[in-house]
This record gives sequence, structure tokens and C-alpha cells, in this order.
Amino acid sequence: MKKFLWLFMFLGLLMVPSGALIADDAVVTETTAIAASTDMAVTPAVEAPATAVEAPAVPTIDTGDTAFMLICSALVMIMTPGLALFYGGMVRRKNVLGTMMQSFIALAVVTIVWILYGYSLAFGKDVGHIIGNLDWAFLKGVGLDPNPDYSSTIPHQLFMVFQMMFAIITPALITGAFADRFKFKSYLIFLVVWLTVVYCPIAHWVWAVDGWIRNLGGLDFAGGLVVHIASGTSALITILYIGKRKGYPKEIMTPHSLPLTLIGTALLWFGWFGFNAGSALSAGALASSAFVVTHIGAASAVLGWMFLEWIQKGKPTVLGALSGAVAGLVAITPASGFVSPVSAIFVGLAGGVICYLAVNMKEKFGYDDSLDVVGVHGVGGLVGALLTGVFASTLINSAGADGSLHLLKIQIISSVSVIAYASIGTLIILSIIDKLFGLRVEDVEEQQGLDLSQHGESGYRF
Repeated sequence: MKKFLWLFMFLGLLMVPSGALIADDAVVTETTAIAASTDMAVTPAVEAPATAVEAPAVPTIDTGDTAFMLICSALVMIMTPGLALFYGGMVRRKNVLGTMMQSFIALAVVTIVWILYGYSLAFGKDVGHIIGNLDWAFLKGVGLDPNPDYSSTIPHQLFMVFQMMFAIITPALITGAFADRFKFKSYLIFLVVWLTVVYCPIAHWVWAVDGWIRNLGGLDFAGGLVVHIASGTSALITILYIGKRKGYPKEIMTPHSLPLTLIGTALLWFGWFGFNAGSALSAGALASSAFVVTHIGAASAVLGWMFLEWIQKGKPTVLGALSGAVAGLVAITPASGFVSPVSAIFVGLAGGVICYLAVNMKEKFGYDDSLDVVGVHGVGGLVGALLTGVFASTLINSAGADGSLHLLKIQIISSVSVIAYASIGTLIILSIIDKLFGLRVEDVEEQQGLDLSQHGESGYRF
């Protein structure tokens, strides 16, 4: 299986467009000399008044935008504890603390990495359209004045911390795939290395000034490519590498507390308004539009997943409705700043239905995705990215593009490139960590559960 993975990754590498081969669009400006004929008159010519040259606008902090982005940053922060509850309720009782800890610890680890060098790699001055330099390492030069490259109305540090919250939740999403069987020590190492090697370059490609996907015209308003396709792809590679849980699929491994999962879903839905609306980087019409379509996409996906499950299995489950909500939120994320409310219904429905079908295919394909990260985040992110190429409208966002075959082609190239790079990077990272420290807990520790074997605690005492 591992040899097959390496062959697949090598082929995928050939599909990644090299940033060095992508040139910026050349704009050829022709200057035409216009000869002005002068009238030979006895009276002296009246000199035309000089036209005042407007000085470029000086970036100024807007208190309304700043307050809005502070709130949005806090909303995105609460998503990671929400994810801990969402995942924690779905695992077996003996793994609830271990699973929740994997999300919670990302708040601490990624924060420090982001400040030391992560933000600079992701958003710093471009190097070859692939990565940022280290000019902003240790937040040197990242102060309280606006940065016109990213947002001219909020402090640069506020933009940095908003993006930090995205970086925190992305690797935490991966943990749902390998729940019940990953060493905590190895996970901490994976967290740091994956953020550095996989997340930061992809974030630069898509969102940074002169990133190659941004230059290509790829659209990802709030993280369909950077967050969901990257994490979903890495989740698939991880579970193919480390193998199935002991006893899967013969042993019953039902969620131990769906009420916890429901609370987590509610927090995710709530926080997602900051995730998507905040990506407008200012309080205005675009943020309002992103807020509205986020809610519509989630609601549509709940209904799509629920009714399809009802038809197929005879009963609508609570877990299905909750999963549908997350699938819809994932699917609308890349499109949230580019589509209308009616288009959001179609994006949400497609996300709910297609993710439901993908989740139900995992047993057929033989991989053990514990909490359906691949089917919900990987597939949902891909659905949203592609449908952005169909439904995007410049009436919603003049900085985007209208849906077309050309835009869809760009979205496909962007998505395939992220999938290929995340696959290769994750496989290399796993191989090195496995050789040095091992990835899986011992069989007896897995049987005992992560709570006791990794943390010496129990989530419940009766």
C-alpha cells in the first residue's frame, strides 16, 4: 500500500503547475504621440491651468472595520474548541479527551509557530510565487498600522491574527480522520511540520500578493482550497499510511455522545460567520453577502443530506443532519464572497448530497476515515471550489470573475495542484516521523484508549 502511495504521489507531482513557469500577465502599453497644432495668433496664448495630481490615499484605520475584524477573529477562534466538541462526541468514550486535546492543543502550538515564522512564510514578500520570505519572522514589521497589500483599514497585526485562526483549525481538522490511534507526541511534531511544509505554501499560493494561484485567477474567498481541500487530502494520505483502527469495520464504533457533537456543530456554524464574512476584511456589503450565503449554504446542505439519508435508510439521523450542516459550510466557504443567495442554495444542496454519497463510499474503498474528514472536508471543499467556477458573479464581488468554462478550468487546476502538493508533502512528513518516533500507539494502548494511554485521565468516571 505504501509503495502504491509513493507511485501515486510521484504522478501527482507531475500535475502540480510550477510557480516558476507561470509568468505574470504581461500588460503591453502603447504610448501614442499626439501632435498639438498651435494657432499663430498675435495675442499671447493663455496657459491652461495645471491639473492637480492626486496623491495616493494613505491607509487609515477604520474603527468600524477594526471592531468587525476583532469580532470575526474571535468567532474563528471559537471554531477550534467547537471542533473539539464535534469530534469528541463522535468517538468512543475512552478516546474523548485524547480527541479533544488534539484540537485544543493546536491553539497553543500553531499560535507560536505562526508568530515565529509561519505568518511570514504564508504572507511575506513573495519568493518565486511559491512562498513568502522571512522579513516578518517574529512579527518584525507587523505593527499596528495598516498594510495596504492585504487590508488598508485595519491594523496589520489584526490581519495577522485573523489569518492565525485559520492556520490553527486547519491541521486540527485532519485529526478526525486518524482518531483513536495516533501518538500524541508524534501528533505535536506533525502539527508543526505540516503547518510549515504544507499549509504555509498553499496559503501563499492562494491568498498572498503574487502567489501563483492568485495570479492565475483562482478564487477561494475563505479557505476551500487552503483549509478544506488541503486538510481533507492530507487526512486521506494519513489514514492510508497508518492503517485502520483495530477491529474496524467488524467492531461497532458508534459515537458516544451526540449531544456533544450537536453543541460542537452549533459552535462551528456560529463561528463560520466570522470565517466567511470576516474574509471580506471590512464591515460592508461584501461581508453581509458572505454572511447571508454562509447560512443559506449550511441550511440547504442539512436538508439535502437529511432527505437523501431518509430515502436510503428509512430514518433521518441527528448525526446525518449535523454532518450535512458542516458539509454545507465547507462547500460554501470558497464561494461565499462570490455567489448570490439563490446560487448558495445549489452549492449547499450539492455539498450535502455529494458529501453524503462520499461518506457512504468509504467502506467500499476500504479506508478507515474515523470521523469522515475526507468525505466532508476534502470532498466538500472540492465541490465548493468547482462550483465557484460555475456560480461566481462580479455583481457580488467585482474583484472576482463571472462563472465560465475558463474560470472552471482555473478552479480545476488550482484544486488538483493543492491535492497533489498536500498528498506529496503529507506522505513525506509521515514517513520521516514514523521512522524517527512512530505514528501509531501500541495495540494495548489503542485497546485501552487514548485518554488513559496518552494523558493518564478519563473523560468520565462513574
